Amino acid sequence: MFESKFEEFLGFNPKNSFNNLYALCDYETLLKKNLTLDDFIDLALKHKVKLVQYRDKISNNKDQIKHLLLLKEKLSAPIIINDKVELLSYCDGLHVGQEDLLRVNANKLLAISLLRAKVKNKLLGLSTHNEQEVLEANTFNLDMIGLGAYKSTQTKNVEQIIGNNISYLAKMSKHSVCVIGGVKIADKIKNANFNVVGSDLYE
Repeated sequence: MFESKFEEFLGFNPKNSFNNLYALCDYETLLKKNLTLDDFIDLALKHKVKLVQYRDKISNNKDQIKHLLLLKEKLSAPIIINDKVELLSYCDGLHVGQEDLLRVNANKLLAISLLRAKVKNKLLGLSTHNEQEVLEANTFNLDMIGLGAYKSTQTKNVEQIIGNNISYLAKMSKHSVCVIGGVKIADKIKNANFNVVGSDLYE
């Protein structure tokens, strides 16, 4: 009997498991590196990725749906869409940032409730960057938090680097913690249930 829907999606309890690989599939980054979605799939299978987030700021919805269906067909890991609520029916969950949340409603608790009503029994994650946001997220109906940035990264401008403080903040979360930002496949980060790996997957 599974304790949570997240555990049901994964086949294991993420709260009792650490440094699982969570692959960030940024379509624009793939194109810049002359890689295809099939190349990403091969790498995800090779590294036994447990969770995938698909982020695409350049393709139209029709192409994104095609990409999501391919990821779903080839990978057994749950596929999370970044930001695109309208594409939820083609994947296993949604991840949003703090800014995305405020666009839903100025009241964050209400915004999460509105998103949860759309996500239903699929997965819902929220980006957090500091102690206040982690503690705030503890009051929300989430399945996981993204926590970062751990280190600086070449693919995204980051204002706040958490560094070695990441394990302290991760321990505060009642939700599964996905550490993001300059994370390497080989990193061992205490209290991190998932290591969110982007560029290092392609090295």
